[in-house]
Amino acid sequence: MQNKFTFILLLCASVVFAQKKPLDHTVYDSWESIGVKKLSPNGQWASYSVLKQEGDANLYFQNLTASGKINVNRGEKMQFSADSKFAAFLIKPFFKDVRLEKIKKKKPAEMSKDSLGVINLTTAVIYKVGRVKSFVLPENEGSFLAYQKEPALDTSKKVTPAVAKDSDAEDAFFADDDAVKKDGKDGSDLVLRNLLTGIERTFPNVTNYALSKNGKQLVFAVAVSKKDKNNKPGVYLFNTLKGTTKTLVGVKGNFKGFVFDEDGEQVVFLGETSPEKKEIKDYSIYFNSLSLDTAQSLVDQEMEGMPANWVVSGDGTLTFSKEGNKLYFGIAPVKKEKDTTLVDFENAKLDIWGYKDDYLQPMQLKNADKESKRSYLTVIDIYSSDPKIVPLTDLKLPEASILNEGDANYVLASTDFGNRVQMQWTAGTIRDYYLVDTRNGNRKKIITGLRGSVFASPGGNYIAYFDKATGNWSSYSVATGKTISLTESATVKFANEDNDVPDEPGQYGLAGWTADDKQVLIYDKYDIWSFSPDGKSAAKNLTNGFGRQNKLTFRYLQTDPQERFIGKKPEILLSAFNEVTKENGFYKTSVSNSKNPELLVIAKYKYSAVIKAKSAERYLYDKGNYTNSPDVYASADLKTETKLSQTNPQQQQYNWGTAELVKWTTPKGHQAEGILYKPENFDPAKKYPMIAYFYEKLSDGLYAYNAPAPTPSRLNIPYFVSNGYLVFAPDISYETGYPGRSAEEYVNSGVESLKKNAWVDGTKIGIQGQSWGGYQVAHLITKTDMYAAAWAGAPVVNMTSAYGGMRWESGMNRQFQYEKTQSRIGATLWEKPELYIENSPLFAFPKVNTPVVVMANDADGAVPWYQGIEMFTGLRRLGKPVWMLNYNNEAHNLVLRQNRKDIQIREQQFFDHYLKGAKAPVWMTSGIPATEKGKTWGFELTDEKP
Repeated sequence: MQNKFTFILLLCASVVFAQKKPLDHTVYDSWESIGVKKLSPNGQWASYSVLKQEGDANLYFQNLTASGKINVNRGEKMQFSADSKFAAFLIKPFFKDVRLEKIKKKKPAEMSKDSLGVINLTTAVIYKVGRVKSFVLPENEGSFLAYQKEPALDTSKKVTPAVAKDSDAEDAFFADDDAVKKDGKDGSDLVLRNLLTGIERTFPNVTNYALSKNGKQLVFAVAVSKKDKNNKPGVYLFNTLKGTTKTLVGVKGNFKGFVFDEDGEQVVFLGETSPEKKEIKDYSIYFNSLSLDTAQSLVDQEMEGMPANWVVSGDGTLTFSKEGNKLYFGIAPVKKEKDTTLVDFENAKLDIWGYKDDYLQPMQLKNADKESKRSYLTVIDIYSSDPKIVPLTDLKLPEASILNEGDANYVLASTDFGNRVQMQWTAGTIRDYYLVDTRNGNRKKIITGLRGSVFASPGGNYIAYFDKATGNWSSYSVATGKTISLTESATVKFANEDNDVPDEPGQYGLAGWTADDKQVLIYDKYDIWSFSPDGKSAAKNLTNGFGRQNKLTFRYLQTDPQERFIGKKPEILLSAFNEVTKENGFYKTSVSNSKNPELLVIAKYKYSAVIKAKSAERYLYDKGNYTNSPDVYASADLKTETKLSQTNPQQQQYNWGTAELVKWTTPKGHQAEGILYKPENFDPAKKYPMIAYFYEKLSDGLYAYNAPAPTPSRLNIPYFVSNGYLVFAPDISYETGYPGRSAEEYVNSGVESLKKNAWVDGTKIGIQGQSWGGYQVAHLITKTDMYAAAWAGAPVVNMTSAYGGMRWESGMNRQFQYEKTQSRIGATLWEKPELYIENSPLFAFPKVNTPVVVMANDADGAVPWYQGIEMFTGLRRLGKPVWMLNYNNEAHNLVLRQNRKDIQIREQQFFDHYLKGAKAPVWMTSGIPATEKGKTWGFELTDEKP
């Protein structure tokens, strides 16, 4: 009877299972993912968004201490009030409406606009306002909300609402073809709302605004309005508690960059009152405090200390010191105005490349706009009896960071000046570091010619830095000027132990500093170490070597983004990754002892960053793995948890898959590992086609969720697995000078290892790779015929021609890549030309017998698309089956969703034909003539052979 019952259960389960369908290309748009997550300051409420790949999102509010869940369709950019009583958010227009407006080619001003939503978390009542462009809640306290509306519609024209089937009618309005909005020069309404009483006050024609952290002060700029004669232009300060308004500036101008000090008692901003037609505006910095009736001009171009031909930068950022007595801002050289007498067609247009230029011309052109807006850090003591500005940086020392929240007497400045040319062939920059005195601008060089990383302590007392040349950490004392080596005598390495590029290894990172800069916490591969930056006490392993002993990588879990010091509380939280099992989880320990960390949880999941409530022990995160779509969880201790969301329930309808870790030994005796993905309905009695997908190392992502999505050009793993393929993702370790052989060593041996299983069809194996993976695909098919089909996205096939080329996206030359980083040759083309030839698939194309598709896009900013052309034309001349996809004006990785959808179909059709024996599509058999471009896509299947 028991056996019969078991048989019936199995039969029922198999029937249900058999009904599961494979994924198809229509599922992508509705597939969900977790967006932004937040906790109210008191930890009582969690908020998170669930996004669709294409469509309307949902914003959820969930009470964690009582039952209650609120769903806001299309909500985003949520913020909780400081008292946890309210939340504000934007409501996006309906996706279908925006799509229709794009089809109609409406102008930006005519498109549907966002609405504002404000929810009372006590009553669950939602207040909505249509056509809102921005809002702000005070950070620390206060019961006010400020929001700015979009410019008003011209009501003399016809305005029609978009079709809306819910109660959000007020956020569904948009102008029809005849409606015209104002040009925005007059500004728009700024509304201050009292969240407790619901009372609102409106300020018209506002262009810019800011609310103090305590919510007591609202500052805003008013533009000239020809239609409203009652409002005067200028800058105004409104006291939200008293309801009084103070005029800071009473003239027409452009005012922006409003910044309050910590207590909301001082405000500064940038302003210019130059004639409207003047191209280069003359900015000043305005200042006001509670004791001043109007704003004063604090800094202008005539200020003492201003370098000749320099001015206040209108693109700079204003920053008060924590104590509020110093102001940091930007200055810049006077810009050159355009010569309007020049006739465009009579003047040459050219770029001149000079060998003495600091940066190559393409990099200069790429960064021209950013450089034209660059400002140089400067400071002023606001209350000095002899006010003058102190420039802290200049053209040759352009970078600086503020120490101790601006209260220190120094800033840390750095420069790569004099070391810029070698960027062409070195990885990273070589920099000198200085301490610059904020009182007089005096400079003291503290580090020379560093390739590495630098971190200032929060209190500004020490500078910790990692030197790639030595692989060691050191600390510099600001007070004594002494440098102490922290790790030179350590028994473990603090540089990357697994480095496999021909360059000095990088560092594992710095966790942070303990209170008063007493200890600096530094990572090795597994553990966290505590060092005394003055060298007076011995180093301590905070995780007691437990990480290295158990192959666990511990990292400090920072849950407060504003935290300055680690260890204010007795215990600190750690994330943990098991190098052997690939499991993830959390531990806790203390900075005051060296006991083994205490396990909280370790599981076969991948966790997101963890968020903590500001004033409560409540945590929020999402987790998932290959078989479980990530969902949001709340926890009070990271041991027990409550699941809040339920994403992608439709996944249960589809034949999904599993992910498992596989291991093998390479021909040279290396221990290797990778991930093998199998269909959910895997049957070991059947034979399956397999696709190997690789880049460098992927196995650490064993428990990552892979959503079915049109990818930028990577393999769509869940789609192929669901449709009856095995997918194999092997890790590759590299030998300097022989990246191609390394790919052979690991990929081929991994495939051969799996072929020993009867359920792998060794005659139907494909390979796919993008970028560096695309190169390896191109190389492998010149060395073996074991692959029945290959797909190479953005490959380099000729290292001799690519070596001197450009990465147009950044303007950088490619030499550094071959000598120091990913391409791993480790020598110049002139030193070892034989290695460049050996590792260039182009020279072995006559040996290729594998059908291959190449993707090479004409706007690729990383790999020159002519590399794809060289591959296609070479194989074409040799009569090899080859196709090339050039997505017009597309990047290295596809950006446009319609292109991503297109490549999924073509990739599926290509592999289906060669690995499953399916019919070939027209684009493979007959191609698409240029005359049919944009009319025919060639997806139709045919009986013809490619």
